Amino acid sequence: MNVVFDLDGTLVDSAPDIQAAVARMLAAEGRAPLDLATITAFIGNGLPKLVERVIRHTGMDLADHARLTRLTLDQYNAATADLTRPYPGVMAALVALQAAGMTLGICTNKPEAPARAVLRDLGLDRFFMAVVGGDSLAVTKPDPAPLHAAIAALGGGATVYVGDSEVDAATAVAAKVPFVLFTEGYRKTPVAELPHQAAFSDFADLPALIADLGGLAH
Repeated sequence: MNVVFDLDGTLVDSAPDIQAAVARMLAAEGRAPLDLATITAFIGNGLPKLVERVIRHTGMDLADHARLTRLTLDQYNAATADLTRPYPGVMAALVALQAAGMTLGICTNKPEAPARAVLRDLGLDRFFMAVVGGDSLAVTKPDPAPLHAAIAALGGGATVYVGDSEVDAATAVAAKVPFVLFTEGYRKTPVAELPHQAAFSDFADLPALIADLGGLAH
């Protein structure tokens, strides 16, 4: 069976590095930084959308969106994992899932190159046979195409998707894939209001949850 993961807010807490990159972009524009809570609330729909939200929040000109997105990405690529850390128990859970015969992949709205850099820098890249990023296809989550692409890259077959957010839940529904919700990430909606087949707050519980969902995946 395949287990496909979101990245930011699911496997790793990357908000501090994203905040730092945005702060450097804002400084270059003569603007004050935004606090971590604000940036965390902007995460989930990919970097261009995050930068759009920053522009609107700070009153900058949307006509500069493409330039500011590139500047933010350049700043982020320069330091993708200085402050980013896996959530507690992630490494052990991935080892256990792999040992149980699961094939693992990533489906994230983070651009593919920095996603791969984060995985590499944190020693997680060895677990994943496929990485689909926010710029890998012409569309991003919650469109189901990126998740379908990740599943196809893993060879197809029964799949469970693990994520932390409204975007991830909607992606799983659109892709008709069982969804497991990590409750300690960047979601803004109460757990009960998000469609999911299982939820967890501790990665130690994930391998058993995945095993229990085996019959639902298709």
